Amino acid sequence: MGQNPKLIIRKQKLLHNMKTLVNAAHAQGVQIALVSKVVCAHPAAIDCINESSADMLADSRVENLNAADSNLPKLMLRIGMPEAAEEIVCASDISLESEIETILALNKAAEKLDKKHRVILMIDLGDLREGIFFKDWDQILKAAQTVQSCPHLDLYGTGTNLTCYGSVLPDLENLGTLVSITERLRKELSLPIPVISGGNSTSLQLLLDGTLPKEINHLRLGESVMCGMIPGMYTPIPGCYQDVFQLDATIVECKTKPSYPIGTLSRNAFGETVEYVDKGMMRRAIAAVGRQDVRIDGLTPLDTRIEIIGASSDHLILDLTKAPEYRVGDTVSFAPDYGALLSASTSAYVKKEVVDE
Repeated sequence: MGQNPKLIIRKQKLLHNMKTLVNAAHAQGVQIALVSKVVCAHPAAIDCINESSADMLADSRVENLNAADSNLPKLMLRIGMPEAAEEIVCASDISLESEIETILALNKAAEKLDKKHRVILMIDLGDLREGIFFKDWDQILKAAQTVQSCPHLDLYGTGTNLTCYGSVLPDLENLGTLVSITERLRKELSLPIPVISGGNSTSLQLLLDGTLPKEINHLRLGESVMCGMIPGMYTPIPGCYQDVFQLDATIVECKTKPSYPIGTLSRNAFGETVEYVDKGMMRRAIAAVGRQDVRIDGLTPLDTRIEIIGASSDHLILDLTKAPEYRVGDTVSFAPDYGALLSASTSAYVKKEVVDE
C-alpha cells in the first residue's frame, strides 16, 4: 500500500459526489465550476471533474490551473495581483476580480496574448472578504464600466463569496441583493452580463432545498464534492459520500506512561500554553505524522476508541488506553475535514494514493 503518512483518495466516490451535485444543479439551470484547489489539482480529481459534466474547472493557484489537464473553461478564483495579470490570462479563461488596477492589467495582458479574457466582478455582500462592498454603487459601476471599456475583456458576470471569512450564510436577502445589483448593471451598461455566481458550497443548501433565487445561475463547489458536507452547517449531503479521503499514519512508539507531564511547565514548541488533564497511567502511542504534514485539529480517528492528545511538528500523540491491541508498525486511520485535507494535500511529506473503490 506504500509508505505512511498517506492520503487515500477514493476516486469513484469522488466522481459520484461530483456527478450527483452537478446533475442536481443542472436540473435547476445552474452552472457548476468544480474547485480543485483543496487537493492541489491532483490528477485523480481533475479526471473526475472532466468526467462529471461540470461546466468549468476552478482553482485559486495559477500553478494548479496550468497543471490541470482539462479542456473545460478554467476559472481563477483568487482575485489577481496586477503583476500576475499575464500569468492569469495564460492560465485561465475567466477570473474573479474587484480592483480596477488589476482589471486594466488583465486587459493589457490579454491584448499582448491576443486573447479575450472574461471577468466576474466580485461583490462583497457582508462577509467582508473579497469584492466591492454592496452599498458602494458608484464603485461597482465604475469597475463594471472599466471592464466594459477594455476591448480584450468581457464582463461575463457578477459574483460573491460568503461564509469563508465572516461566517455569513447565503440567504434570499443577500443573494437577492446580488441579483438586484446585476440587473441594475445590465440596465445601466446595456450588457447581457450572463452569469450571476451565487457563491460556493454554502449556497448549495438553498439549491437542494429549491430556494436558490432563480436568477442565480452559477455556483463554485469544492468542499461539498470533496467532503460530502455542507460547509458552515457541517451537515452530510444526502446521496453523497463523506469518506472520499482518508489519512493513514504508522505507529512508531507505543508505551504506558503518565498522562500528566513531570516538571516545571512552560509553553510548547508552538508558543501555546496547554492545559493537561491527569488521567493516571495511559497507554500512549506516537504516530509518524505531525503539524508539518496536516492540520491536526481537523483529524478524527476512524477507530472511535482512539483519542488524539496532541502533536508536535513530526509526531501525533494518541491515547490507546481503550484500544490496547495496537502495536508499533500498525496503521491508524483518520477522517480529515476540509482544513486537514487542504494541508495534507499541500504537504510534500504526505504520499497520495488513489484507490478505485
